[in-house]
Amino acid sequence: MENARKSSIVSRANSIGSTSASSVPNTDDEDSDYHQESCKESYKDQRRRAHTQAEQKRRDAIKKGYNDLQAIVPTCEQQDFSISSQKLSKAIVLQKTIDYIQFLHKEKKKQEEEVSTLRKDVMALKIMKVNYEQIVKAHQDNPNEGKNQISDEVKFNVFQGIMDSLFQSFNASVSVTSFQELSACVFSWIEEHCKPQTLRDVVIGVLHKVKSQLY
Repeated sequence: MENARKSSIVSRANSIGSTSASSVPNTDDEDSDYHQESCKESYKDQRRRAHTQAEQKRRDAIKKGYNDLQAIVPTCEQQDFSISSQKLSKAIVLQKTIDYIQFLHKEKKKQEEEVSTLRKDVMALKIMKVNYEQIVKAHQDNPNEGKNQISDEVKFNVFQGIMDSLFQSFNASVSVTSFQELSACVFSWIEEHCKPQTLRDVVIGVLHKVKSQLY
């Protein structure tokens, strides 16, 4: 009877231990699952934050670019006080920037043309300077050559020849239908026919003609 009693107690103890063991949660597995889920959520949050930061940087860069354009381009300044409190749209800023760049290109081309014209004028003046220096040198080397051989009439003929040549181009280029058109044509004629190189060619031609008449 004693043995049977002990066997009954052991059996009941094993039964209780088995039931208790089955009712205790598996904390190791649950901790592992929770850690994986936490890492997964953390990685998503990091990617989301990185994307948000990159997008914010991009927007800040675009905003700074538009602000710089408005500060650099003069035409982006507000002229109408009634809309001074309103910001210019990005489309308007871009259009005004394009217009200003085109204006700068035209100004650059115009200045290049002016520089080219000035260089030609300088070259013509240098040629005239060399010719005058040669004339002065020839006169200094032979001070008595040709003395008292040129009359006032010859000087007048030279002057008349130069004026006749200029008048021909003036008469062909200048219109007198109105004072405004006359003024515009005169300035255009001066720029075209009174350049140093053009005048030099005229004078040389007249001098050759007078010289052929004298000798």
